[in-house]
Amino acid sequence: MRILLTSNAVHVPPRGGSTRSNLAWLEHLASRGHECRIVAPAAAEDTPERRARLRADLEEQGIRVQRIRTEPRLGCEVLRQGELTVYAVREPGRIRAALAETIREFAPDWVLVSSEDVGQALLGEAQRAAPGRVVYLAHTPQMFPFGPASLNPSASRAELVRRAAGIVTIGDFTARYIERHLGRRPVVIHPPVYGKRPYAHRDPNADGLITMINPCAVKGISIFLELARRFPQYRFGALRGWGTTAADLAALRAANNITLLAKARHIEAVLRQTKILLVPSLWPEGFGLVVMEAMLYGVPVLASDQGGLPEAKQGTRYVLPVRPIERYRTVFDENRMPVAVVPEQDIGPWAQALEELMSDADLYRRESDAAREAALRFVLAVRPEAFEEYLAGLEPRMPEEVGGVAARPGEEAARERRALLVKKLREKLRPASGG
Repeated sequence: MRILLTSNAVHVPPRGGSTRSNLAWLEHLASRGHECRIVAPAAAEDTPERRARLRADLEEQGIRVQRIRTEPRLGCEVLRQGELTVYAVREPGRIRAALAETIREFAPDWVLVSSEDVGQALLGEAQRAAPGRVVYLAHTPQMFPFGPASLNPSASRAELVRRAAGIVTIGDFTARYIERHLGRRPVVIHPPVYGKRPYAHRDPNADGLITMINPCAVKGISIFLELARRFPQYRFGALRGWGTTAADLAALRAANNITLLAKARHIEAVLRQTKILLVPSLWPEGFGLVVMEAMLYGVPVLASDQGGLPEAKQGTRYVLPVRPIERYRTVFDENRMPVAVVPEQDIGPWAQALEELMSDADLYRRESDAAREAALRFVLAVRPEAFEEYLAGLEPRMPEEVGGVAARPGEEAARERRALLVKKLREKLRPASGG
């Protein structure tokens, strides 16, 4: 198959669970012989400081990128990351044109549109250029054009999602949300982001940091900073992410017991330094990959009760209440996110849980073991081939289902490629006969 992914989020380097999930799916598809391309924004490099930061990010994460060529007509550079070809578009205003031209030239079997597309401009372009062959990757409820969590609801743009040939999400909470507010039931496919077995088990007796990843307003940095203030005897760690602003960094640096952590290609490098992970999100999370990753290594997690976080906790203790964000100001921060109005929080349950785990070694060990056991059950059931099987078995929506658009040249060949792949997959899965 030929697979094209598009998103308004930078994928080189990945920033957040959605981009990591997308790359995990595409890397597996590429390893199976499918040709995979990505059309997404380039990381900002318009100043020496930003260029230096990008180089540092890539080096810290161990990401090797090869520049293949420049495409002036598309306003992008063509990069090679592993087996993936990335069209990194430098001007945000040209990404739709780059997507349309790449679809025309590449003739993909499927166009995957990630939900980090708040105005659904890429989704609309994909529906026009590849009618019936669009799959919506539904990661982030705030980016959907429907439902109470949406930052930019629109009935017409919700219809674009509804018309997709398929909708994929990585958790049951998000699937129920979409079914309730859009009227379509997505398929739940967990991305193979958890690395290779066997998984290391962090020594529960070892010292470590109380860590937060992507500290920012919507992720609950206010709770993190208050806990650091209340417990000066403990060491905290913060790993900046896509939502972290300059003001957030200044607040973190001002605290004597908070260490800013270097980015890493594999989250294990961060978790090895972590004794407890804090995930105090103040908005509905689609799932909570980092919760599962921490638990996999035996790191207990204190998580809020928002969205898919309880699902990711898999029945383990310390799902804690927060007052969720309900309003946003009509201004945007430097990360192009609306500025949230953060409610005052009750820190009591968080402080009590943190003190319990930090002061009772036996309790900590029990929670570490319980977290690891729950995560292993979950992760060992993740099937890396599930996404490939889904795409191979998915049928394009007929022209009348997508607004009467006629079939495009090359669709018959694409249908034949899919049929051949389905046959091969069925042969692979057929039980061997006894001799």
